[in-house]
Amino acid sequence: MGTLNETANADRLHIGFFGCRNAGKSSLVNAITNQELAVVSDVKGTTTDPVKKAMELLPLGPVVIIDTPGFDDDDRLLGIKRVERTKKILNKSDIAILVVSSVDGLNSYDEELLSIFKNKNIPYLIVFNKVDLIDDSTKSEITKNLDGDIKNKVLFVSATTKVGIEELKKEIGKLKPDDADKSLTRDFIKKNDFVILVTPIDESAPKGRMILPQVKTIRDILNQDAYCIVTKETELKNVLETVGRKPDFVITDSQVFKYVDSIVPKDIPLTSFSILLARYKGFLSTAVKGVEGIKALKEGDTVLIAEGCTHHRQCYDIGTYKIPKWLREYTGANISIETSSGNEFPEDLSKYKMVIHCGGCMTQDREMLYRMKCAIDAKVPFTNYGIFIAFVNGILDRSIEKIPL
Repeated sequence: MGTLNETANADRLHIGFFGCRNAGKSSLVNAITNQELAVVSDVKGTTTDPVKKAMELLPLGPVVIIDTPGFDDDDRLLGIKRVERTKKILNKSDIAILVVSSVDGLNSYDEELLSIFKNKNIPYLIVFNKVDLIDDSTKSEITKNLDGDIKNKVLFVSATTKVGIEELKKEIGKLKPDDADKSLTRDFIKKNDFVILVTPIDESAPKGRMILPQVKTIRDILNQDAYCIVTKETELKNVLETVGRKPDFVITDSQVFKYVDSIVPKDIPLTSFSILLARYKGFLSTAVKGVEGIKALKEGDTVLIAEGCTHHRQCYDIGTYKIPKWLREYTGANISIETSSGNEFPEDLSKYKMVIHCGGCMTQDREMLYRMKCAIDAKVPFTNYGIFIAFVNGILDRSIEKIPL
């Protein structure tokens, strides 16, 4: 899954370019990518909305480049909204590039951005653009006035003359997170293991495709030199009876968890794609703890059901129909439901008594962890679809028994 066509945006390194108007962010993006991705103009504020482009960028590989509006855009309400959009992009950025005009130098807006980078633990570089417009003495003066802890994060470049662009690419590469040990199944699926994957094909399944967690799990199992059979839940019983070998693990779509649990013998480990994805993204322990919050829900409480992507809602959609139904049946209370999708996730979660999130297959790890942290900061229990479904069906212990948290 390493080519442009195969790598989902959620699995790409997101590199955000931030700074004030006319610092040369768009010009720098174009210089780094060697493409005209962003509109360039001498007029301040040309970039009015974040511009995203998925591409291959050597030596980094699959990335999403994000060019953002000027952070100093204070043109009444519209400018404020642009700044807020820029702040949301920070929640998705694996690496932040602060672009500063060498002519103008650092200002209070740049300092605010640096503070946000640090608070959010985002690896960053400070890039002084337009170095072709200053002399060596000015460059030395800029360096002298920088705090000691950021001097080693500073580069001088020119988007116009391409000075320093290759060095900048190399320095960005050094900030790339090491995900070499990340795996959905490596620490519990071993060589020659046999795994059954249960993937319903119903009206909510994408036409002609499988959803990303299913594809990633298949690839992960193959990487372990293990092997698997993929079947619909309606064929599972027949597979178990005729395959000729007891499976070492069964992994199912969460929506048929209860049905699959009733068929798979109790001595065979069982879990779901959603649970594996929560662990892969780093919030499984929080989700397992958070699901206990269901027990405290009472009449009139409000629960947020959040999804990381946007899609056409079916009549029996999991987020707007099935989970609300199961939630009310389990609690016996008239729980108020609110939903969010895509980028709509609210930063202030204080009105909610619980957040139930999708698996986040199309959402970056950093974004998912940010959403989790918003809930933790608001003291709101946070869980995901797979954990919730296992819990309300009384099979949570079984579903995580063989999964290292």
